[in-house]
Amino acid sequence: MRRLLAPFSRPVPALLALLVAAQALFCWRLTTPHRLVFDEVHYVSAARTLLALDGPVNIEHPLLGKMLIAAGMLIFGDTPLGWRALSTLAGTAIVGGVFAIVWLMTRRTRPAATAALLTLVNFMVLVQARIAMLDGYMAAFLVLAIAMMGWAMRGSVAQSRWRWTLGAVLLGLAVGVKWAAVPYLGYAAIGFVLMKRGDASRWPELRWWSAWGLLGIGAGLAYAVTFTPAFFYAHDPLTLATLLPFQLDIYARQTQVLPPHTYQSLWWSWPVIGRPIWYFYEVADGAQRGIFLLGNPAVMWGGLVAVATCALGWVRTREVRLGFAAALWIGGFAIWAIIPKSLGFYYYYFLPAIWLSIAIAVAIDRWRPRLRDWDEAYLVAAVCLLVYFYPILTAGALAGPDSFARWTWFADWR
Repeated sequence: MRRLLAPFSRPVPALLALLVAAQALFCWRLTTPHRLVFDEVHYVSAARTLLALDGPVNIEHPLLGKMLIAAGMLIFGDTPLGWRALSTLAGTAIVGGVFAIVWLMTRRTRPAATAALLTLVNFMVLVQARIAMLDGYMAAFLVLAIAMMGWAMRGSVAQSRWRWTLGAVLLGLAVGVKWAAVPYLGYAAIGFVLMKRGDASRWPELRWWSAWGLLGIGAGLAYAVTFTPAFFYAHDPLTLATLLPFQLDIYARQTQVLPPHTYQSLWWSWPVIGRPIWYFYEVADGAQRGIFLLGNPAVMWGGLVAVATCALGWVRTREVRLGFAAALWIGGFAIWAIIPKSLGFYYYYFLPAIWLSIAIAVAIDRWRPRLRDWDEAYLVAAVCLLVYFYPILTAGALAGPDSFARWTWFADWR
């Protein structure tokens, strides 16, 4: 077994194997069901309007995510494949980005591969990688931005600057998909100061005012450029004079009071999978099918233990990797307590759910001698749960209309 796994002890072969596995998993039966699912109704329609450059639509979110859906439709046609194809690439980028973040934190392949594998078997990543929604694109840009900024910590002065700037651009693109990425601009600015103070050799010769300037300029310009198609609308086109006021329109839509929804949930319930969402549960393509957005229980619940462990470990040892792993999840989750949204939905937990994989991998790596072989048993359990839930994550053919009961462990899951 050790000889068979030997090639995967090196980062590049391990990363490539995980990327191939992720892309294959996300693409398998991608076009099922052959109809719009959940919020695809909004975003595919908006992508069609963008392709026609007809006028503003779905203005509660910036344009980039809908532009990417439109790009898939240009390549593969206005079909289920076209709607969802680029979402699979975003999902694979998330897996690769998580691998890169943890490898940069630990300089070891095993924890990086562990984090990427847990991301791969995270049900939320799988579902969002197979649907034409915005969250997968936002998460992909954000994860890659964090990896790039981490890469900028070491290297020559020139390397540090261009990597940090590229990370800022990727953050701006994430905001250009959904404003839910905005808090991470602040986290990047604060994180730079704190980590630079702890070790001045990080980001060599890059001072805080330069870093903040590059962050603001890179992210701001990238975000502004994503509105380019709106300047060419046939009706109500944007102008340079209306670009900034249009942001107030987005904010007004983001904070409007909405009527109650069947699947609404409170932010504090998300970590324990309090109210997952049925994206789809109908007869389609000749069979009863369902798409259930929930988190892998092993990752969701085990991740909370890992975050607490990393946080306590940081308090005792001040190890940067432990503090960073805990802070990623805490910052990504706690912000939802103050974001002015009238309704909450479980898919808002998408980013914090990704950070759980990082916390788990870092905790396992830090305390692996105490775990003995339990970490491997845990990974097997996470994979087995994916196999068990797979039919209702990917619109597999079910026996009948009551089949959902097999997977709905709690009343709130129905």
